[in-house]
Amino acid sequence: MSRYHVASSACAYLIPPQMTVSSPSHSVPLAFGDLQGCRTQFQQLLAKAAPSPDTPLWFAGDLINRGGESLATLRDIIAFGERAKPVLGNHDLHLLSVSAGIRKSKKGDTINEILAAPDAEDLLHWIRHRPLVHVENGMLLVHAGVLPQWDATLTLELADELQRALRAPNWKETLAGLYGNEPNRWKPGLKGIDRLRLTCTALTRMRFCNLDGVMDFSTSGGLNSAPPGFMPWFDVPSRKTADITVVFGHWAALGLMMRDNLIGLDSGCVWGEKLSAVRLAANPAERTLTQVECSGCRAVME
Repeated sequence: MSRYHVASSACAYLIPPQMTVSSPSHSVPLAFGDLQGCRTQFQQLLAKAAPSPDTPLWFAGDLINRGGESLATLRDIIAFGERAKPVLGNHDLHLLSVSAGIRKSKKGDTINEILAAPDAEDLLHWIRHRPLVHVENGMLLVHAGVLPQWDATLTLELADELQRALRAPNWKETLAGLYGNEPNRWKPGLKGIDRLRLTCTALTRMRFCNLDGVMDFSTSGGLNSAPPGFMPWFDVPSRKTADITVVFGHWAALGLMMRDNLIGLDSGCVWGEKLSAVRLAANPAERTLTQVECSGCRAVME
């Protein structure tokens, strides 16, 4: 049993009946882009934004890896307790995979200090019990994106299936089966590990897809790098989550994006750009952006 408290996902919008629900927060959340182990910059941004002690802190995934202070960053987030609402990103899943012997550490990874920590088992348990999606007060937080065919209800159902699989005793077997680019599109009849893999791919890796929701993984560049016939997932005209505000990270080459119903928060801190936080007021006109420079991050220096 982990000594870190494992909280259930707070999803208070179109909730599937099997999911645990927590009450919506009365304080406006402050959402952060990908930290990726850039603790110094995170502390600077937190001081600059100066949220009140009861402000919920949302994190768009990839808390760790490539920045030089992954372990300390992770401990900071855990120390916030119920106040912190992080979702899992691809780097967080990579850490779990390396710990389980499914994948090998890559050049530039900064996760070894977590794996070598005396309480590594507790830290990994805490990460493994984070949600893939957090929905509250009409806003949906996810690491990469949501397929255009999914509405909020289906997104939560699929995320819950994956979350429960990653928390089950055979989680290592499930995690090993999540890697790969197929299937690359949603079909209602998908079952088993293919269904879980498609869910994981969309929520933690997706950038571009076409009008039919077929995902492309040939590029991680900005908007101008879209292959012919493909577009950012959020620009597909028929996207079914256009009725709520989606908050996401993952896409450093995209940079900060703020629309009335869309907030992209990965502004490339770990690559020497900026770390961003947005106050998620329901009224877009009342949302405020706070940023700090990130010229000292480790990934830039390698």
